[in-house]
Amino acid sequence: MSSLYPLKFNPIIKQKIWGGKKLSKILNKETGNIENAGESWEISGLQDDFSVVSNGFLKDNNIEELIEIYMGDIVGDRIYDKFGTEFPLLIKFIEANDFLSVQVHPDDTIAKQRHNANGKTEMWYIVEADKDSELIVGFNQEMDKPKFVKAFGSGTLSEILNFEKVKAKDVFYLPAGRIHATGPGILLAEIQQASDITYRIFDWDRVDDEGNTRDLHIDLAVESLDYSNEKSFRTNYQTKKNESSEIIESPYFTCNKIELTEKIEKDFYWLDSFIIYMAVEGDIKIWFDNSENEITLLKGETILVPAVIKNFKIEPLKKKAEILEIYIPE
Repeated sequence: MSSLYPLKFNPIIKQKIWGGKKLSKILNKETGNIENAGESWEISGLQDDFSVVSNGFLKDNNIEELIEIYMGDIVGDRIYDKFGTEFPLLIKFIEANDFLSVQVHPDDTIAKQRHNANGKTEMWYIVEADKDSELIVGFNQEMDKPKFVKAFGSGTLSEILNFEKVKAKDVFYLPAGRIHATGPGILLAEIQQASDITYRIFDWDRVDDEGNTRDLHIDLAVESLDYSNEKSFRTNYQTKKNESSEIIESPYFTCNKIELTEKIEKDFYWLDSFIIYMAVEGDIKIWFDNSENEITLLKGETILVPAVIKNFKIEPLKKKAEILEIYIPE
């Protein structure tokens, strides 16, 4: 039997001009001297931001080192064959105290051509939102490149953007190419491809402490945008208690939600992938190695179950808990 176990990592806290206090107040993140904590990178394999294990005998090893040593036992054989030591997802919590820049991410083809990197498809799960909080996703009308360029040039960009009022548990899927920005008062979980490529379109005329504006990437963005319009950009889903309920299934990741009221058993004999759990409400306990070992996952924490661990049990520490379950589909 493998000596591997469910892995926790030290969160990587990011200072952001639009950040706030909810990561520490609601998710209990240790933000230290960071005044405006905007992101907590829970699991990252990006260069310069490798997640470091915080529990067990592998403590202080980073995720690339783990994959180098354990290969498919960590991520799954087919995933290791495709990605090597590169971890294929980036898992975050994001808190906005102001609107983020209006932005878009390139798809795999464009990202490969321009940056020799992955594209960036992502999803948002709203953990908490202040009353009447809004975010931007997609356009509110039929759109094409000339119409978009005209709106941008005339300063009427906000008139063509789709603003959505949000509440806790809402889900939005953001395939590469979809224009978007989260807004103030929103705390969310973000699951995405392992990429940090962002084309900034509009930044609300903000300046930093030295009076400088942030760079915009209009020329790159115009060629990357998906101009199609949707009737609804919100993802509808239904859940059943104590079982995995699918929220999003994409080529890059599957995300399920589990609403726990009792102990359940998980058996992933059919899946050649790691499993990630994010505790978005309440606390849970994970039992593994024939229930001989246990790990507690508190609200706001994230854990990676190596691919070699196929069978384990999960239970809420109190009456109920809610977790996101993420893996790479076959």
